[in-house]
Amino acid sequence: MSTGSFAIPASPRQEFASGVVHSLPIVAGAIPFGFLLGSLAAKAGLSALDMGLMSALVFAGSSQFVAVELLDKGSAGLAVVGAILLVNLRHLLMGATLEPRFRGVSRARAGLALFFMTDEQWALALRRGPELSLAYWYGVAATLYLAWLSSTVAGTLAGTLIADPAAWGLDFTFIAVFLCLLAGLWRGVGSLPPWLASAAAALTVHALSSGGTWHILAGAVAGGAVAALQAKGQGRIRNG
Repeated sequence: MSTGSFAIPASPRQEFASGVVHSLPIVAGAIPFGFLLGSLAAKAGLSALDMGLMSALVFAGSSQFVAVELLDKGSAGLAVVGAILLVNLRHLLMGATLEPRFRGVSRARAGLALFFMTDEQWALALRRGPELSLAYWYGVAATLYLAWLSSTVAGTLAGTLIADPAAWGLDFTFIAVFLCLLAGLWRGVGSLPPWLASAAAALTVHALSSGGTWHILAGAVAGGAVAALQAKGQGRIRNG
């Protein structure tokens, strides 16, 4: 029977399945990246159990790489925790952009869902638009979480199997994934100002600082500020 112009709402099971399918291209890049992290963790003296707990409780690739590097250098525990918090501060801005899509969801359920937020999960959620559902969110989250957890543990078990990651091109896998995500978020020339501001701030801070991860936070703040100014300006034009 024809439904005419009315679309049949997708069931939670269908939404979950869509999330799984949409996350598969990201998984293809996450697995070698996770394997690389696990290999570096083994060189730093971490066990498979250590790596598994870190991936399960932190679940943030960039900050985990920073943590492993600091642990390899013998840094204190508080310094490692501080570095992880600094790198992940951008999640505050990312979470704020998702607030309209989580309206009507209790704080407890929203908090649990946001635990699984990664850069890739956030990008897919934005691409989903107002139709984003918790079932879709968890379809993406479950796939990425299990892939990341298993690949990092496998890499640690393999130990020092990968002597030179660059020779295998593994250091470029997530860069390629992020470029694909950016292409999917492209909305014309109007998308450029936040991207350019973020890139300029991150490159400037990275050039002026002697290591560390401040450039990540600088890029996130600059891009978010420009995007907020853009949205405010467009609102004035519509109301004018």
